[in-house]
Amino acid sequence: MAQKPSIPKGTRDFNPSEIAKRNYIFDIIKKNFQTYGFQPIETPSFENSDTLLGKYGEEGDRLIFKILNSGDFISKVDDATYADKNSNSIAPKITEKALRYDLTVPFARYVVMHQNELDFPFKRYQIQPVWRADRPQKGRFREFFQCDADVVGSDSLLQEVELIQLYDAVFSDLKLEGATIKMNNRKILAGIAEVIGAKDLLIDFTVALDKLDKIGEDGVKKEMLAKGISGEAIEKASPLFLPQSTNEEQLERLDALLKDSEEGKKGLEELRFILETIAVLGLQSANLSIDVTLARGLNYYTGAIFEVAAPKGVIMGSIGGGGRYDDLTGIFGLKNVSGVGISFGLDRIYLVLEDLNLFPEAINQSLQVLCVNFGDNEAMAALKLVSQLRKAGVKADIYPSSAKMQKQMKYANNRNVPYVILIGEQELNNNSFIVKNMKEGSQQEYSLDNVYQFVTYLS
Repeated sequence: MAQKPSIPKGTRDFNPSEIAKRNYIFDIIKKNFQTYGFQPIETPSFENSDTLLGKYGEEGDRLIFKILNSGDFISKVDDATYADKNSNSIAPKITEKALRYDLTVPFARYVVMHQNELDFPFKRYQIQPVWRADRPQKGRFREFFQCDADVVGSDSLLQEVELIQLYDAVFSDLKLEGATIKMNNRKILAGIAEVIGAKDLLIDFTVALDKLDKIGEDGVKKEMLAKGISGEAIEKASPLFLPQSTNEEQLERLDALLKDSEEGKKGLEELRFILETIAVLGLQSANLSIDVTLARGLNYYTGAIFEVAAPKGVIMGSIGGGGRYDDLTGIFGLKNVSGVGISFGLDRIYLVLEDLNLFPEAINQSLQVLCVNFGDNEAMAALKLVSQLRKAGVKADIYPSSAKMQKQMKYANNRNVPYVILIGEQELNNNSFIVKNMKEGSQQEYSLDNVYQFVTYLS
């Protein structure tokens, strides 16, 4: 019996229509990356395990896909380790590589390895797939593309301002109005942890806080207690759980909460500068909002952090995120190189555009013109015409066999072809061709000696 075909959970096949829509998003993102002066790089789909592990926190590390060593890897595990059945002990002996979890850590590794070839500040963009052993659900996949833009070698807050503008420019070009760029600062979170007496539990504090929109206030408090954060400390942090208010009101609330923390006040200054600068420059279609509960669980963020929410009314997780990392390259031996970057969540942006019907109507039009095949002589004339149209940049084709007219027209309709060309015996004698407008049902005759007239009409 033949095996029933299947694909792993959390992965997808893409049909031509889906590819066209994804490329539409890719093209707009890439155009804006280049407009803002970012340069493209690519890194391998898999890295050495020690490059990735320990960079994303305990939860992130569990989601990294590890690659088994080739050959008889089990024979290299000693009997005692094997008998212990502890995956953490066995893993280093049987796997040395892993699929990349994101593009940022590989980028840091790239910068360190190529530091003598780069001009700093170095602005790079990268559009490649990443893999996470996550639980699949709507908008969350195990294999997906990330579209990243990062700047390394500058600690200027103007970079944060520019990345907010970049988000706004892309969403405006996609006609995705009303997206909210949520912003916080890791120094503020560190300051809060300090003033509530949980400085040594900063990671546990931020990881729990970052889940507020998923598990609610009670769930976050329960997790904090489980991680050893006292009830008294949680009570001191209660302003974080108040309903979101205006940016000005949140700045005042943070001023009061962080009055005894130098680090917290530094983060507040950075936040205020970015907000004031954006207020002067303005945004086209996005909103910029402080979210004091935004933590982003990745350990390498040290300053501003961003997360983008879809327009109101669309139920979807974040469609972008990023932040400042002051010394990510330091883990690979290059100290004091600050960086900041953002990522666009292609797959979720796709779902949002689909939900809001924002893809252009003609996006599925992979073919502009189809020539009907009436037989050998007519087909030869059609082939010559198709060649001329293709040279003029028109997406044109000829049906490969002289099948029944009904079948050929059905094919044209299924391919969403707007124009069908007819060259029959009479048209051969007249040295002409007939163009049928499939939407209107009208027909127009053109001379085969003046194909440019039809091309001009198409454009």
